[in-house]
Amino acid sequence: MRTIRVPNAPFHIITTLLLLCVTMQAGEPAPIDWTKARQHWSFVPPKPQALPKVKKTTWPRERVDHFILASMEAADLTPTREADARTLIRRATFDLTGLPPTPEEVQAFANDTRAEAYARLVDGLLSRRAFGERMAAMWLNLARYAEDQAHQVGNNSSFAYPNAWRYRDWVIAAFNADLPYDAFVQKQLAVDLIEPQNKADLAALGFLGLGHKLYARGQLDVQAEEWSEQVDTVSQTFLGLTVACARCHDHKFDPITARDYYAMAGVFASMQLVNLRPDGKDEDGKTLADKMDPGTLHIVRDVNPHDLPVYDRGDVKTPGPNVPRGWLQVLSKDEPVKFQQGSGRAELARQITDPRNALTARVMVNRVWDLLFGKPLVRTPSNFGTTGDKPTHPELLDDLALRFMQSGWSVKRLMRELVMSSTYRQGSSGSAANAQLDEANDHLWRMNRRQLGIESWRDAIMATAGTLSREGGSSLNLDAPVHHKRTIYSQVSRRELNKTLMLFDYPDANVHAARRSTSTTPTQKLYVMNSPFILEQSKQLARRIQQTGGDDAARIRHAYALLFARQPEAEELAIAREFLQQPATESGPNAWEQLAQALLATNEMLYVD
Repeated sequence: MRTIRVPNAPFHIITTLLLLCVTMQAGEPAPIDWTKARQHWSFVPPKPQALPKVKKTTWPRERVDHFILASMEAADLTPTREADARTLIRRATFDLTGLPPTPEEVQAFANDTRAEAYARLVDGLLSRRAFGERMAAMWLNLARYAEDQAHQVGNNSSFAYPNAWRYRDWVIAAFNADLPYDAFVQKQLAVDLIEPQNKADLAALGFLGLGHKLYARGQLDVQAEEWSEQVDTVSQTFLGLTVACARCHDHKFDPITARDYYAMAGVFASMQLVNLRPDGKDEDGKTLADKMDPGTLHIVRDVNPHDLPVYDRGDVKTPGPNVPRGWLQVLSKDEPVKFQQGSGRAELARQITDPRNALTARVMVNRVWDLLFGKPLVRTPSNFGTTGDKPTHPELLDDLALRFMQSGWSVKRLMRELVMSSTYRQGSSGSAANAQLDEANDHLWRMNRRQLGIESWRDAIMATAGTLSREGGSSLNLDAPVHHKRTIYSQVSRRELNKTLMLFDYPDANVHAARRSTSTTPTQKLYVMNSPFILEQSKQLARRIQQTGGDDAARIRHAYALLFARQPEAEELAIAREFLQQPATESGPNAWEQLAQALLATNEMLYVD
């Protein structure tokens, strides 16, 4: 058995990838039965689905509801009644914009009894700039977005990415413009080759251009590490496959050979990462980050297109026969499709987005479902291989994926349908009888209560305190007192992730993150009690509340409307009024500031029903 050594940076990145794979004894692997391999559910193209029959025919609003309700009824479950208007607008506003609704928006929606009120709300949310910021927060984790490298000797920042934010801004704009997802993918991999005259979208190449740069990049073994990381990020993000696990040998579990790996790696070996200045020239050699032109883009370009050999056990000292750059055999009709145009990036992009490829649409639909429902249909969203989970609702996933492609790969249209559904509009409490049959809510008989990510939670705090700035652009240190922009505009480091981001489950920026983990820890509550950010926002929130007209009761009601989109219950109002009667202290926060901080620290502030 081959031993995996866990070294220090910079090679810990690749170690992480290797640990995902299973090493094998030396020897010839068994030949793959490609006909049988292509029968795995994720490799079979999605087929049109007839709507399943349901008993409660008045419940479905969208196609998805028929599939979900049929699953419920087969398990003797009943849907949960629709959430009230205040819960629904808070949920939809957070899900589509990452921000809370204002009290005025909540009241207007609650008072609007017209049949199309909810549809107008959803359409309005999808049209806001905040939508793209919300979607980018998901996408940047998949793209392992960062602005530096895990390794750095002293003050040498020559491998840093001071203008990484230009890629981030491109992603935000692309989602807001509802750029078709197939074009969204193609531009990030090869806009320079597919549309050579398109300079406006060059920043899209940051998907590849913001990758890892290791020291001693002239050495073949170091280059091989970079290729592996690029193969891994591309294959997991777009295809839901762990192709990099075939670097040292044929994949232990999936029909992906070492030849497949080197056919794809050859594409990335035929490009280079460059810092492109606005005048079209490259930044010189190791230009320090603080001296880089502010208009410079971190992108890629083709250089010396060539094929790679299959390196025995991944060792560049033992090359085997060359493998033509090309597509995965299991996703080809017969023999692997070969790439012959430059590096092959454009051909790779087209193969990934080819409607005949069964994976790409399914993978993206599954990610969007996870974003809105808190639990993906395929519980392993970046592993659609044989070791990944099967979909809980396979017919629904196929129906959504096929219609996603047929509707022009529109992300906004997909999200609108899901948010408009009866499934999405359910309350989060449900019934005890249902819970006994399906405690995990696998059949979606209620809405999942979800914890906000660090971006939405921090943004909501500033929004309610009245300090949020809607300015975009370059990144700021998350902990800087002047940083009142949305959290997505914060610096992200591979070398040392910001401690606040880490505390609230922001993923390691060194690797592709399939989805966020969620945790509830004492240190999170200590942060809310003691951090300068929370203390300052509490002061600003208290000031905003006190500026409200009326007595203390009116101000408390306004605070609850701001933070929770509801009115306080009688007991909550009484407790708050009593608390405000405590004697003033000579130092420290006053009663209103303490109350504001206590409200910000509640679970209700951190969760969406």
